[in-house]
Formats: sequence, C-alpha cells, structure tokens
Amino acid sequence: MNDLDLQVAEFAREMLVTSLLLAGPVLIVGLIVGVGVSVFQALTSVQEQTLSLVPKMLAVLGVALLLLVPALGILRDYTLRVFEQLVSFGLS
Repeated sequence: MNDLDLQVAEFAREMLVTSLLLAGPVLIVGLIVGVGVSVFQALTSVQEQTLSLVPKMLAVLGVALLLLVPALGILRDYTLRVFEQLVSFGLS
C-alpha cells in the first residue's frame, strides 16, 4: 500500500470513530430508556404505544440538546483536520 492509501484508510477510520462519538451517547440513552419502558410495560401489562414512544423521544432529544456544543466542537476539529490534509491529496 502506498502512502495515499494509508492516509485514506486513516481518514475512514477517523470518520467512523467520530461518527461513533457523536451518535453513541444518543443511541445508548435511547436503548436504555427503551429497555426500561419495555420492562415497565411487561411488569404492569400496559401496552400503550405512546408510553413507549414519548419517553424515548424526550430522552433522546434531551441528550442531543445537552451534547450539542461538544458534538459541534468534535465536528469542527474533524473538519479542520480534513481540510488541512486536502493539500496532500492535491484537491485544493
């Protein structure tokens, strides 16, 4: 593999890590709240659809708003690194 292939592979790896950093906390909170609501519904035999949707929606929205500023910082840093490397690819 030449140097360009290694750089592209590194960018792909970094992109996946950045995606996991941004989406991971929101997905984990949605999973935890969803499992909690499902256990509650199974224990109480309440099978209301809105009972499962509303808490998950509110939890995901809350975490997304709470982590918005750090997420934008991560995206800004990643974008700057990509733009700095465009010169080495000859795309600027």
